[in-house]
Amino acid sequence: QVRLEESGGGLVQAGGSLRLSCAASRTIFSINVMSWYRQAPGKERVLVADISGAGTTNYADPVKGRFTISRDNAKNTVYLQMNSLKPEDTAVYYCHAVLGQFHFWGQGTQVTVSS
Repeated sequence: QVRLEESGGGLVQAGGSLRLSCAASRTIFSINVMSWYRQAPGKERVLVADISGAGTTNYADPVKGRFTISRDNAKNTVYLQMNSLKPEDTAVYYCHAVLGQFHFWGQGTQVTVSS
């Protein structure tokens, strides 16, 4: 079992930045892939970025070059640095982890980008 708690969301103007944090209730050293997803109103939840235990990263096309995912195993935390934010980035952002055959989600944090 692992509990995930996101923080760092908020309201920001277009072009601004936010950093999201996902704190895990246990060591993430053994969690191979940790991810950020987002869900805009009326739309499906989609992958934003993920990071492997080895530090390999993967980004959705809409955020490439603007978002950076990172992990700090010592702090059991995954981050999502979001720069050059656009109104279309507005969504609830969720942290996700896979441990064995189980999937774990955080409660989500709202990001709103005003134009």
